Amino acid sequence: MGELGGERERACDAAGVRRFGPASVRALPGWAVWVTPGLLTLVVTLAGIGHAQPWRDELATWSAATRPLSDLARMTRTIDAATGPYYLLMHGWTAIAGTSPTALRLPSALAMAVAAALTARLGAVLVGRRAGLLAGLLFAVLPVTSRYGQEARPYALATLLAVLATLLLVEALRRPTWRRWAGYAAAVAALGLLHLVALTLLAAHAVVVLLTAAHGPAGVVDPPRQSRAQIPDASRPRRRHLWRSTQPRDRARVEHHGCHDAPQTPTAFHPATRSNAGGTPRVSPHPGSREHGRDAPEAEPQNVTGEARETLAGWLLALVPAVVLVTPLALVARGQRGRQLDWVDPARLPDLAALPGALAQSGVVGGFVLALAALGVARLGRRALLPAAAVLLPVLLMFAAGTMVPLWVTRYLVFTVPFACVLAGAALAAARVTPAPARTPATATPAEATPAGPARTATPAAAGRTAAPTEAEQGPTSPRGRVAAGIAVVVLAGLLGLPDQVALRRTHEWPRSAPVDYAGAAGIIRAGQRPGDAIVYSPRDGWLFPDLGMAYHLGSRLPRDVLVVRNQRQDASLWAVECDDPARCLAGVDRVWLVVTGRRADPLAAVPGAKGDALRAGYTVRQVWPRPGITVALLVR
Repeated sequence: MGELGGERERACDAAGVRRFGPASVRALPGWAVWVTPGLLTLVVTLAGIGHAQPWRDELATWSAATRPLSDLARMTRTIDAATGPYYLLMHGWTAIAGTSPTALRLPSALAMAVAAALTARLGAVLVGRRAGLLAGLLFAVLPVTSRYGQEARPYALATLLAVLATLLLVEALRRPTWRRWAGYAAAVAALGLLHLVALTLLAAHAVVVLLTAAHGPAGVVDPPRQSRAQIPDASRPRRRHLWRSTQPRDRARVEHHGCHDAPQTPTAFHPATRSNAGGTPRVSPHPGSREHGRDAPEAEPQNVTGEARETLAGWLLALVPAVVLVTPLALVARGQRGRQLDWVDPARLPDLAALPGALAQSGVVGGFVLALAALGVARLGRRALLPAAAVLLPVLLMFAAGTMVPLWVTRYLVFTVPFACVLAGAALAAARVTPAPARTPATATPAEATPAGPARTATPAAAGRTAAPTEAEQGPTSPRGRVAAGIAVVVLAGLLGLPDQVALRRTHEWPRSAPVDYAGAAGIIRAGQRPGDAIVYSPRDGWLFPDLGMAYHLGSRLPRDVLVVRNQRQDASLWAVECDDPARCLAGVDRVWLVVTGRRADPLAAVPGAKGDALRAGYTVRQVWPRPGITVALLVR
């Protein structure tokens, strides 16, 4: 029997109830299950974090984050309103940490590390510790984790908040209190402010909330191997309050037993068996149970209806802060969509087919994770609903919207990757265990030698003894062997993605074969410039931002931008405004550094319009330096 059906080694959960778990994972403290993936992710993302030079999107982050707050607010009313809260966060960060590539990317690396830890925690809560550990480790080694953990953009923070909001929702549905719903409300509001598209995750949350309201948490968000009947006072209706009751009648009766360090266990966890002597129940049923009277079943539907209303009310109230905070931002961003996403094409079916590879930043790794996630869905059954919906519904909603409006950008869906890892972790942890060899009567324990009958409560002495491991518990299908096998698959996924891991540390451009060497172009200008030199860019209104690239790498040594009449800050946008009469603005300038996007054999001929006419009429090309994705030329009169 696999992890989904139970394990051989017995352990006690927080309530003191005997549960089964793998020795290799149960032996770890609870925090180690999520700290280990978090630390591994931090190590992987910090490796080479400053090697790749900032690409066009990161240059936009640098430009916005280093503006005064008043100018930043003006810019968001013109462009990038949806990213405004992230720019505000980075404004404070850069004032403290600086604007080096490492400093700009460090918040994303930290966010991905926390996201990995929360992924492991979510997997442990929904499936089990082993599945959570493997899910977090798998997330740590994916190229996509490093890619967006090394980028100064909001996707890593959105991934963290998506997992956090889902984890808080699970806790709120299991044990609804106003504090849990408040935490969930804060996480959802922050998620919407940092990444509007990530709010499509609420579609998955809505499905889970509705099913939990209709049928209870059993099979949806309940912990593994614990049905609703096994929860303390499960025979009684759940309390209809969002806060925890302090009334004695709401507490489960307990009995003492010797389960490790837990002195007490709710009696509702023990089945109502009858003694051999008098035929009376060994543990009396609670007055609210069905055995107590025939009126209980009639009262239950009313309480269940109350629970459903309470669950729906709690969830809807938790969405109010997000609606209040995000709606104005969404309305402004909608008005900017034409300018913000004019480079995006409508979504097509081939885009959907290519999504796994594009999300994972590796075709082979994307297919590998997708196959594991599909196997995890088959293994988990109904308990796959939450992570599967958290992957599928945002993708389908984005694709449907992308067929009508320019919205389909694969990196907008990075926040779904941890949920795919949870499903994959369930697949890695669900290997079947071969039965242990039958024991001879001489080696059988007293409990095993007892004739068939009701289960007996272990004594403290028996609970403290550890049986010698059997051959099956030590072999390749033992709990420890299954963890080792799962880790081996995680290592394989890491090796498959290793070429992409190396490539993304050279450039963040996509495809990798089309980098833009801003730093190389800036180095040429730095080495050859003289006092009085000017600089001219072409094109000036595109998304490659050659002017921002030169400004970032040259800083105070940037030559005078002779054609500019309003720079990006003054224009409250990401583009500068140039003069209408370039020939007049170039008067008196003897040397001009021309920076043109793309590799150009004749960069002067590539400049269009009046600007190109003025340059060709007044200057000749002295030297050309082609660099990847960009060309520098020195023009002289």
